[in-house]
Amino acid sequence: MIKYLRSVSLLICLLLSGLASAEQASPESIKALLKATGSGDLGVQVLNQMVPALKKMIPDAPETFWTDFMSEVDASDLEDLVVPIYQKYLTTSDIEEINRFYQTQAGKKMIRVQPAIMQESMAVGQLWGQELAQKVLMRYEQEKKK
Repeated sequence: MIKYLRSVSLLICLLLSGLASAEQASPESIKALLKATGSGDLGVQVLNQMVPALKKMIPDAPETFWTDFMSEVDASDLEDLVVPIYQKYLTTSDIEEINRFYQTQAGKKMIRVQPAIMQESMAVGQLWGQELAQKVLMRYEQEKKK
């Protein structure tokens, strides 16, 4: 029994030491990643896309209202909100390796082509989803006839 307890104690110590070495990534390293990938600007881009809908909700607001509002928007606020999410899933080592990758030619190319990849992937996914919906409807109609 003592031998078993020693083995368990050793295992627990090893696990805890592994957890301690998985250091939380710094906010600065995560913000460097967001900047490298352009993700830091995403919030402002989303807001710019939302403004026309907001203008429809408040049609009598003068253009100066929107200009003033947009001048107060700080993308770093969104970055501050997402840093803890990155810290939850990625260690210092992970962020360092990812940042190093984005400094390579392949990483820079990935950043450059990622928007096109996402756009085309979403279009293909939408078509795929429509085809699946048609198959479901056809199968359901066939099942009803049985």
